[in-house]
Amino acid sequence: MFQYIVRRLIWAVIMTLLVISTVFVIFFVLPGGSGRNIEGAGKCSSPIAIMMAGRNPRPALVCNIVKRLGLDKPVYVQYGRYVGNLLQGDMGYSYHSSEPVRDAIFRRLPATASLAIGASFIWLVFGVAIGIVSALRRRSFMDRASMFFALVGVSLPTFFLGLVLVFLFDGRLNIYNVASYQPITSDPVAWLKSMWLPWIVLAYVSMAVYARMVRGNLLEVMGEDYIRTARAKGLREKSVTRHALRSALTPVVTMYGLDLGILLGGAVITESIFNIPGIGSLAVDAISNQDLPTILGTTLFAGVFVIIANLVVDIAYASLDPRVRYS
Repeated sequence: MFQYIVRRLIWAVIMTLLVISTVFVIFFVLPGGSGRNIEGAGKCSSPIAIMMAGRNPRPALVCNIVKRLGLDKPVYVQYGRYVGNLLQGDMGYSYHSSEPVRDAIFRRLPATASLAIGASFIWLVFGVAIGIVSALRRRSFMDRASMFFALVGVSLPTFFLGLVLVFLFDGRLNIYNVASYQPITSDPVAWLKSMWLPWIVLAYVSMAVYARMVRGNLLEVMGEDYIRTARAKGLREKSVTRHALRSALTPVVTMYGLDLGILLGGAVITESIFNIPGIGSLAVDAISNQDLPTILGTTLFAGVFVIIANLVVDIAYASLDPRVRYS
């Protein structure tokens, strides 16, 4: 197990470096984002520095960015400085909001985390429960009703469902107030009132996917030879079901970890609809304001979070299924 964890940690480090390198190439090297100076336009004329400085940049500010990031030097020097700054926790400086990108991200992280964790808890509990009941009562009315519920959930886009529920609960029934988000540390009751509808919107689609996946996995496992052998030996149905559930629910760990990692990177649509000040809305604002350092920071943050989630999932999966360590 220890060797498996070490291997996964090494791969996580390699993947993080690949993500950093990809982001650097896209924004600093490819045409339109080259960090090199424009020929014949002066010493401080790097396109990437001009974009980082925001709208109507001052020449002195552009020169400061060029010197700080080494944009007047070869690409490999720029890459070394970029990675070195990241290792020191420096994700850049937003000249639009006049604050470090790292501070902006971590200030908005609690809002995104509360949205992602709450929604993921709902879709995990209800999705798994619906899938289990549907599989154990196959072809019953409950099975057909739950699968119809799942089909509707898969078919509804998040932005459409969110706008409809906002119109219904805020515009008509007046039982929810958009833009009423309060941090849990300041007012837990107000925080709960502002989060319950975004949780439902974000959880519904994933809940439907989990319900269908659990149902299919459980039906497949219930038809395996070892399940029939257990029944032939006279084991009680509850014991047989318990053994089948362990095998059927193992893939849920993989999906849950990856989905949670993606959401922690920023639930852009849901945060925008409900005006939640999270990382997703930060990325949208950065794109609108042409705030390149913040765009870089949020992109890199989301990618690293997915890698971390994948690492945790692999380790958890190996602890549940020892065969994974040797494959």
